[in-house]
Amino acid sequence: MGIPLDKASLLALFLETLFYGVFFTLYSLTMFVLLKKPGMNKQLLIPVATALFCIATAHLIVDFVRILEAFVFEVDMISADAYYSNLAAPLEYAKTALYVTQTILADCVLVWRCYVLNNRSLLVAATGIIVLSTNAVTGYIIVWSLSLASSSSTVFTTAHSWITIFFTLTMVTSVTCTTSIAWRIYRTRHFTSDGFAAFLPIFIVVVESGAIYATGVLSILLTYLSGSNGQYTVLDAVSPIMGIVFCLIILQVHFQVGGNYQIARPLDSRGIITGSTESDACRTWAAA
Repeated sequence: MGIPLDKASLLALFLETLFYGVFFTLYSLTMFVLLKKPGMNKQLLIPVATALFCIATAHLIVDFVRILEAFVFEVDMISADAYYSNLAAPLEYAKTALYVTQTILADCVLVWRCYVLNNRSLLVAATGIIVLSTNAVTGYIIVWSLSLASSSSTVFTTAHSWITIFFTLTMVTSVTCTTSIAWRIYRTRHFTSDGFAAFLPIFIVVVESGAIYATGVLSILLTYLSGSNGQYTVLDAVSPIMGIVFCLIILQVHFQVGGNYQIARPLDSRGIITGSTESDACRTWAAA
């Protein structure tokens, strides 16, 4: 399994704390922008950003409690490696439930953007609902399976198929929706008078954000399938990364990537952020 479980958990907490600090900074800036900027879709953006932040915070708190129990409070009764090997521990499946919930929420946002950008297509909506529902059921089956795991079970033998399906569906959703959004922006703006160059920064935001998230999920899947405890490290790091990606999209679009405020002036720059004009799909993708 490569890295020992206790060391993987320590490294996971370090990376999660590091990325959580980045998320906290971006979340604070995002809230400032959303509350101060008029005309933005605050009713949707603020609750989603706050929910992602609260879940990431709860996930980090659980990991801190677990690290204290493993290395301080229960060190005389059980080794850290044995502590982390107990899949049926309430805090273990609690953090898994938090991760599943956060993943479903992040994927809902992604599917919503894809749906809006594709002129609110019923096909996109139906497909998205089916995939999200399947992934949600799969995720909570994993949580249920962990709660019933025996003392000799490992994460690589407990609900192996369900875990593989969950991360595969998450990655497919990310790649498919990101590709669809990027292609829609390119096709919609390529032949307009102002040209595709005006929306190139937004196109880059879409691709970069999707790539960051998909790479994180792919890393979890590959380390899990290889039987490496490194999957714990990547999984905990991805929790705040979901929120980072969400906030980055709002901030990068708001500041027009590098402060080039003029790139969208011919099409009403606020529309890109708020999604206030439904007739132009390129103005609505960031609304969620």
